[in-house]
Amino acid sequence: MDNSPLQVLTVPTAPYPDQRPGTNGLRRKVYVFQTRRNYLHNFIQSIFSSIDLRDRQGSTVVVGGDGRFFNRTAIEVVVQMAAANGVGRVIIGHHGIMSTPAISCVIRKYKAIGGIILTASRNPGGPEGDFGIKFNTANGGMVTGEEEACRGIGQVKNSVTREVNKAVRGLIQICGTDTVWEFVWTSNLEQSSNTVKRATMNITTSIPNVYNSSVHGKLNIISDFLLHPGPAKEAVTNKIFQISRTIEEFAICPGLQVDLTTLGKQMFDLENKFKPFTVEIMDSVESYANLLRNIFDFAALKELLSGQNHIKIRLDAMHGVVGPYVRRILCEELGCPANSAINCVPLEDFGGQHPDPNLTYAVDLIESMRDGQYDFGAAFDGDGDRNMILGKHGFFVTPPDSVAVIADNIFCIPYFQHTGVRGFARSMPTSAALDRVAKATKIELYETPTGWKFFGNLMDAGRLSLCGEESFGIGGDHIREKDGLWAVLAWLSILATRRQSVEDILKDHWLKYGRNYFTRYDYENIDIDAACEMMEDLELMIADKSFVKQRFAVEDKIYQVEKADNFEYTDPVDSTISRNQGLRIIFSDGSRIVYRLSGTGSDGATVRIYIDSYEKEQIFEDTQVMLAPLATIALKISQLHHRTGRSGPSVIT
Repeated sequence: MDNSPLQVLTVPTAPYPDQRPGTNGLRRKVYVFQTRRNYLHNFIQSIFSSIDLRDRQGSTVVVGGDGRFFNRTAIEVVVQMAAANGVGRVIIGHHGIMSTPAISCVIRKYKAIGGIILTASRNPGGPEGDFGIKFNTANGGMVTGEEEACRGIGQVKNSVTREVNKAVRGLIQICGTDTVWEFVWTSNLEQSSNTVKRATMNITTSIPNVYNSSVHGKLNIISDFLLHPGPAKEAVTNKIFQISRTIEEFAICPGLQVDLTTLGKQMFDLENKFKPFTVEIMDSVESYANLLRNIFDFAALKELLSGQNHIKIRLDAMHGVVGPYVRRILCEELGCPANSAINCVPLEDFGGQHPDPNLTYAVDLIESMRDGQYDFGAAFDGDGDRNMILGKHGFFVTPPDSVAVIADNIFCIPYFQHTGVRGFARSMPTSAALDRVAKATKIELYETPTGWKFFGNLMDAGRLSLCGEESFGIGGDHIREKDGLWAVLAWLSILATRRQSVEDILKDHWLKYGRNYFTRYDYENIDIDAACEMMEDLELMIADKSFVKQRFAVEDKIYQVEKADNFEYTDPVDSTISRNQGLRIIFSDGSRIVYRLSGTGSDGATVRIYIDSYEKEQIFEDTQVMLAPLATIALKISQLHHRTGRSGPSVIT
């Protein structure tokens, strides 16, 4: 047996122009990572190179994923490159699987310099599906960029015409990148002609050194010219991106082979290294479960779930990473029958389904809840940070209502009895249900852009205890990620204290505060040009002074525009400003329509329309019926169906 030190190699490579992380890291189709030479290696090296060598030497890095296809291959590369880049220890979840909340927990517990999370969250898996890489920093929170699709809408200078915008998108597509409108115009370009060809010429001649460059070089120089600074942790994202665009080599230890099936430490001697490189395969469920034991009253939860008057629950892990956590914590420790948990075996393709906990994709859970045999139901996404809550007969709790109910009953959770409550926060598209609880309890409320990084900044500053997004993400300040299982245990703690049904708790909440009716329409895989042009026109329309005070009538309902803008956020911690975070139309009765473009998928763009309306009296009506007039107005203003060729949304929440 050869016991000689393992060789560390430096391998030449060439950069790719499309490796800027979005709000959920770098996501691409699996085939991109498989077929583009060194695509994975380049991005991993860019992550390590973004960390000062002095900080890397002998440090600890946490690695794990949601078990999707390509997970094991990627882990092997990450470990080999971590060793070659001076990292001293890598902690990996058993079989390479670890939920996103658990990784955040482990980063903080072991004082790691960060964690690499291999997930595309709620996106489909398998060989034809998506794969993603996120980097979380030492606080356990993710480093993120902006939404990838059309992120520059709203910052286009008046002197730059649509043809220029389209030319940029076309140039990026020619370069083979899935990221569209990566860049924001920060300088006036000369007026283009009416043709895309002429517009492209204007781009290449308006920026020095572009015209004679290669296509990839053109993109890189344009990006240098147009890239804008972002908030807080985007400095790290930008650094990773800049490195990825100029990378010439990466370091790797190809002979290092890790056994992911055996718990414990594995030691490796590397050439020119004084200390062995350590890989620790850990039981990630236990570390995370121990954190939860210090937050919730497990004795009370066990009585609720397995005592004399226990309730019956149904939990759907959707073949994602949460399955082992649900079985160990809810079934084995808290006493739920084993058949309470379904789809708990993590699969590389999530059983051929979207691991997305909503009314469209969590079909198994919804069907099993209909007949009323279960009092409580919940579903989780692929990497375990999102959740959906259902009551008896499938009574649906919207994410904005869910975080509001937890806030109103927050002292049912022992953790907050000890720490107190510092603040609440929600993302801008999320309805104002949480605001009403904050006002009544005199607790500070923050309205942030979409993206957990904004919540993390507030938490690190000691200003925030509970937060939520309409995209089924809720969390506390115990980690720096949203946390699906934490949210479920929070709800079960409320049930254990109040001894009411989910439906009764929510109806009592509406009687107390009134109801914010809320829905979201997702139009997925939209043609990028059509989506961007629609948003450009929409912003021009609402920016016109004449738009305010306009009246829209649908049947007997009349809505008058009181305010319209592109949401802007100034971080109260570091005063960074985040602009262009969503187009808002606010009516005189407080109702809202919000439009956003998202690039968290790997195909096309997703247009999201958020609609909410507050009612004090009519609180027990059907959501879609109540919001139908506003939905009609939203589609009329945007002309979305006409401009995209769609007849309806892909998903309604």
